[in-house]
Parts: sequence; C-alpha cells; structure tokens
Amino acid sequence: MTQQGVRWSAEQVLALAPDAASRKAGSKLGAAGPWSEAGSCDEGTVWGLCKGSGSKPYQTVVDIADATGPAYKCSCPSRKFPCKHALGLLLLWAGEDAAVPTGSPPDWAAQWMEGRRKRTEEKRAADVSGAASASADPEAARRRAERRAERVTAGATELEQRLADLLRGGLAGAEGAGYGLWEETAARMVDAQAPGLAARVRELGAIPGSGPGWPVRLLEECALLHLLDQGWLRREQLPDGLAATVRSRIGLPGTADGPPLRDHWLVLAQYDTADARLTTRRIWLHGADSRRTALILSYGAAGRAPELALPVGLALDAEVSAYPGGGRQRASLGEQFAPPAPTPVRPPGMTTAEAAAHYGTALCGDPWLDSVPVTLDRVIPTPAGDSWQLADADGDTALPLTPSARSRPGLWRLVALSGGAPVKVFGECGHRGFTPLTAWPEGEGEAVRLC
Repeated sequence: MTQQGVRWSAEQVLALAPDAASRKAGSKLGAAGPWSEAGSCDEGTVWGLCKGSGSKPYQTVVDIADATGPAYKCSCPSRKFPCKHALGLLLLWAGEDAAVPTGSPPDWAAQWMEGRRKRTEEKRAADVSGAASASADPEAARRRAERRAERVTAGATELEQRLADLLRGGLAGAEGAGYGLWEETAARMVDAQAPGLAARVRELGAIPGSGPGWPVRLLEECALLHLLDQGWLRREQLPDGLAATVRSRIGLPGTADGPPLRDHWLVLAQYDTADARLTTRRIWLHGADSRRTALILSYGAAGRAPELALPVGLALDAEVSAYPGGGRQRASLGEQFAPPAPTPVRPPGMTTAEAAAHYGTALCGDPWLDSVPVTLDRVIPTPAGDSWQLADADGDTALPLTPSARSRPGLWRLVALSGGAPVKVFGECGHRGFTPLTAWPEGEGEAVRLC
C-alpha cells in the first residue's frame, strides 16, 4: 500500500461483499477479538489469523494493490470471494491503526504474494505470446472468422423465419406454446454460435407470463430482435461503429482495442446479475480527468461471484482500454498503478430532462440499449402515487424509478440520505425509468451504495 495512513471506510469495504449474508458475517469479524498476528505492509498487503471452529486459525491475506482489484486468499473452505474472513480483516484494517500495524508479512503470506505476482507475470507473457501467435497466422484467423460468420448468418436467417411464423399466426398463440418453443429456438442460436441472439430469444419466452400488457412487450422485443437480425444480415452496409455494436450484440467475441487511457477512476457502482448459467458483475467507473464513464464486466460460474471486486467510492490510478461498439463504454481494466484510495471527486451531474435526452441520443448508436449511465444533480426522491420518482430540486421535471429499484432496500437508504433535501445520484436511465445505484449528500460526504 502506498499510503498506510489512508484507510477505507467500512461502507467501502462492505461494498466488496458478494452478497448480503457475507456482509453480515464479515461485519461480525471486523473487531480485534478473533484476530491475531494481523499486519500490513507498504506494498499493499494485509494479513491476519482468524480464530474459527477448528484447532487452527484461518490464514487470511488480501492484496489491495493487485492490478485487477483486491485479491484474496483464505484457508477457510468458503467458495465466496471475498469470504467473510477477508471482509472482517479489511474492516479491522479500516478501523484503528493499532489493530493492524505495519510490518513484514509472515512466510505464508509472503509466499502467496510471491506466487501470485509470478503467475501474473507469466500470464502477461502468455498473452503477449498468444497475440504474437495470432498475428503470425492471420490467414487462419480470417478463415475461422468467416466460418463462424456463415454459421451466424444461417442462424439469423432461421430466426427471421421463426419470427415471421409467430407474427403470421398471431401473438396470442405464444402464450399457449409454452417456454419450450423458445428454449428450442435459443438452442438453435447457440448451435449457430450466436449467444447474443440466444439470450434475447430466451427473454422472449418469459414475456407471455409477465402480466397484463404482455403482447405489447412481446411485439416490442420481437421488433428489436428482427432489427438485430437485419443488422447482421446487412452489416456490410452499416457504419463501422454500428456494425461493431451489432457484432457485439450478436455475441461475437471482441477485444479491447482502444488505446490505454490512464486516469484516476472513481468506482461509481458495482452490482451483480445472475441466471442459471452465469453471474455477471457490472462495475461503473468515472475518469476524473477524462470525464469518461467506463463499464467493466466480470463473470463467475453459476452460483459463484466473480473474483473482480472494486470498492465503491474509492479511486484507482489505472489504465482502461475501450471495446469497439456504439458509445464505447465497455472497457477492460488494465494496469493499476496504486491501491484504491479515497477521493473528493464526484461525477458531474445533469437534470432529469437532460438524462432522458441523453438516453435518446445513445439509442442512435445502439438501438438495443436498455439504459445509459447517468448522474443526476440535485434531485429529491419523491412519492408518485404507488411509485417513486426523482424530481429536480430546481425545476418541474422528474424521472420515475424502475420497478426493480422500487423493491430494493436501497430506495429507503436514498430516502434517508436525502431527508427531503437534494442529493446527487448515479444510476442507469432507460425506457423503464431510472435505477439509482450510488448517491452522495449535498456538500461533503461519502458515497452511499444503493444496490
């Protein structure tokens, strides 16, 4: 760690937790009682022994300065990252200085750090070697890309026929057809190596049972899927940026080909979504100097949280590289030059009317975009009938909250933070409304995580 005097807050530590149960269990271990031989060093390592139910204490070590975010190692059997012991150790470190003094790491912690850094260097060398190998035989790479494109084209053509059959027979028949029809169609898209199409087809299968108004929603989603099919089939006629977006939405692999951009990146928000196959973690960053918003995606197998976790409200001195596509918001986190540290930086805000216009403009580059990242300045959470909205403190416009946001505990944290006064709120703005993810009080104050 480059600055031992800079400690995270408890809220920033708990933002790393993979779930609510881990936050609760980790909070109980944030006191000195169960810990012994705890310490930290200037390289960004924190370690300690935590008393458990067995005869031997658990060996826990955290690398806060890891280039891809905090890394964890614990001898406990938990499969969560970070486990409750790692969270408890970081909470202990975030408290009084005397609880985790500066010193030299014990052998078991030093060996893990040495091995981890060695593997990191080996991976970098392998990546360079792999890139060199790929560039050494561009003709083979071109042939593989052409074969996959042919399979995707066949899948998109088949999907167009199935959508035409659905509309010809009438949407009412979709309710009685059941989910099996859509799952079989999705499987055909997987065979065609078009996972993006498969995912959207599976979403269609859930719409007929989604409540009143489902035929309208089904028609809207069919239209977007038809547009994506046509975008692929006519990709040669599209502008480069839109063609890259279509390839990304279809599910073709891309690389972060943008030049590395070094900045102090404020971690705006972090949250997970999961299905039966995959857990996806979305991390939003804001560049203090570039004023660019970047999205980092991290994945974990079903039932397991992704390993990459960044503390909301802290800033990283790091490089990010953009992926191709409309808006170029998705990025890859590159080298990190210092551990995450507190920062007074907050993202610039806009009004609710400007946020709605911003989403409309973004749709021109990516018609399949559900939402865009937006920071609202000086808004007040206000009841609106049976719902809630964020109203401009200095105007007469407002944005409704999404149904998912209204059902989360974060809404009440936002209401409590505001207390009827204006707040700054970062979230995602789309056609369903606004989902608040992080908020800051007027004046000084730490970020409050809402998701």
